[in-house]
Amino acid sequence: MTDARLTAREYAFFGLGLLFWAGFVILLGKDTSWDFRNYHWYGPYALLHHRMAMDVAVAHQASYYNPYLDVPFYWLATHTRAWIALGVLGAVQGANMIPLYLMARSALRVQASPSDQKIMAGALALLGQVGALTLTEFGTTYYDNVMSVLVLAGLAILVLNREALRIGPLGRAAVLSAAAGLLTGMAMGLKLPEMPFCVGFAGALVALGGDWKHQGTRLVAGGLAGVAGFLIFSGPWMLYMYHLTGNPLFPYFNEYWRSPLALPAPYRDLRFVPAHFWRQLFFPILFTLDWHVADDLGFQDIRVCIAYLLVIAAAAVWLVRRESRDPLLDKRVTGVLFAFCALSYFEWLKTFAIYRYVILFEMISPLLIIGAVGLLPAARKSRYLMLGAIAACCLLSARSDFLERAPVEDPYVQAALPPIPRPDHTMVLMTGDAPMGFIATTLPEQIPVLRIDGWMVQPRDGTLITRDMMRRVKAQLAGGGDLYLIADAGDMPRAHDALADYHLAIRWPECQQFDTNLIGTYQWCPLAKKT
Repeated sequence: MTDARLTAREYAFFGLGLLFWAGFVILLGKDTSWDFRNYHWYGPYALLHHRMAMDVAVAHQASYYNPYLDVPFYWLATHTRAWIALGVLGAVQGANMIPLYLMARSALRVQASPSDQKIMAGALALLGQVGALTLTEFGTTYYDNVMSVLVLAGLAILVLNREALRIGPLGRAAVLSAAAGLLTGMAMGLKLPEMPFCVGFAGALVALGGDWKHQGTRLVAGGLAGVAGFLIFSGPWMLYMYHLTGNPLFPYFNEYWRSPLALPAPYRDLRFVPAHFWRQLFFPILFTLDWHVADDLGFQDIRVCIAYLLVIAAAAVWLVRRESRDPLLDKRVTGVLFAFCALSYFEWLKTFAIYRYVILFEMISPLLIIGAVGLLPAARKSRYLMLGAIAACCLLSARSDFLERAPVEDPYVQAALPPIPRPDHTMVLMTGDAPMGFIATTLPEQIPVLRIDGWMVQPRDGTLITRDMMRRVKAQLAGGGDLYLIADAGDMPRAHDALADYHLAIRWPECQQFDTNLIGTYQWCPLAKKT
């Protein structure tokens, strides 16, 4: 086993890697993704400027997401230079290489010198970061490859301390399990779609083995710390949402919470969840052949599919006790990785089935593939050749559909809005499905913004949130205030129809088209009472 202590060269490798990814993101430019324009910029703005009771559904359902994860980047981008914020984001996303390297360094069982084994571990860490969608998400605020740092760090704690967790002192096992559980729970607290990895983490704790005392200690300590991590970052927001709306996950699962503000509906995105057994069984093959099956972001990568098929084959060989006696990856680590990924996958398949939520699988696939191939009953040379062929195929067939980026300039977000003569007596309405939350952050702070029509609310949905908006619009007109519309330039017919339900008309000759420093063209129109 390689010496656990890191050398100066290894620290230099980490440092240069983080600098590379920071520079890579700066060169890519600003994120202009749909989600960033919708809520990743507006969410922290609304939190820090106390707009939750002032604005309504500006970012559709996402208006009510936990914004804590978005605050650091928003703060950096508004208090420093744009390139600094992007560089820090790239370095954090590049930090996935550290737990990947540490796990590979500890678990590899190849016939090589310690220095060569470290080089192989470094290659695996880098290979784990060049998955198709992983590359696409660099520099974006989807944060799937930021939360993966926490999850992989928790998993690395289990892998690096596997013997202490299995047969060591119970106190040390409890502390290590708690540390790993806390990191995994924090990931879920900051981003609820990380929940499948909490299920996988429980499976990894069991797969470590040991007597019932160690098993119980690990599960209790890891579970309690995981709940604590979740509550630290999600508990305050859920409590606030419950007091504000009557649903701590508003508007999701409202068929159970029955908040009158929204419809008694789940509001979840279930487009990709496979309903039939055969589709579930072959889902990795399906989304490898056609990315539309599991995501809205384009990609082409076969590594997850190959890992899925090889893990099934290796597990079958393992169950019939025909596995190789000369593995390429520590067997206990292989079991931990298999259990973690299998349980995470099944929970993800049932709950979300959105590929980008599990791009961690792209990162960990090289280790899974080595672990699986290492168990196959074949000569070591044959397995090396197989791994080489798989790596070549993965690299040659991968394709990243990088999103459109904007130039790195300050201020980070800017809109060329026309002058607003009476901001203290102005209300802005939004219509349509277009992502316009980022535009709301450029308005004077005293102006309330109400999205009267979109994914979450429509003028005729009969919800309390719509009735309240109608009351506020009526009071604005009665008080002699000004009303304006912001809508996507290509969505004006829908705006006309939505405003008609509010008894409002667009003053068409006074409409002005404007753009932003990100992407898109929008209309700014004065409104009048319909006669």
